[in-house]
Amino acid sequence: MTQRIAVPLPKAYLLLNHGPTVLVSSAHGGRRNVMAAAWSMALDFDPPKVAVVIDKTTLTRELVDASGEFVLSVPSRRQAAMTLAVGTKSGREIDKFAGLGAGGAAASVVGAPLIEDCLAWLECRVIAEPHIQQTYDLFLAEVVAAWADPAAFSEGRWHFPDAQQRSIHYLAGGSFFTTGDEFQV
Repeated sequence: MTQRIAVPLPKAYLLLNHGPTVLVSSAHGGRRNVMAAAWSMALDFDPPKVAVVIDKTTLTRELVDASGEFVLSVPSRRQAAMTLAVGTKSGREIDKFAGLGAGGAAASVVGAPLIEDCLAWLECRVIAEPHIQQTYDLFLAEVVAAWADPAAFSEGRWHFPDAQQRSIHYLAGGSFFTTGDEFQV
């Protein structure tokens, strides 16, 4: 498992602020799953909140509905093939952790697993909003713990060490791009 450092919760939004594709992991009743999501965002600082779209037809949705929690993990370029695979295969047909290399580690607060070797992790508890969940598949959640790989994020800033340890952003049709070089104005 990648080394992790705690990220102060009021700074957890920085882990998603640049719009990466995320992996949404869930667990309930002895079952677990992971899916890829391109539609997620930070919503607030204190308490930190996030939003993510989880389609009602997925196993992840079933497990999130039952448990009221999930983890958002930020994958790197070296995980792009696994990210595409967990986003296109059904957890009802394959164990994505064993079959697709999406190894899971225990989270500190929620029951959903952290996806190994990612750049960052946000442990989340659902804020019940039945109307938007049913109508738009949109989930709001409070971040209850946040972690980052210190090689890529520390002191409140991303500093991607190499091309393989940059976050990925999904375009469509199996195409991604990576986060580019930082510059200041």
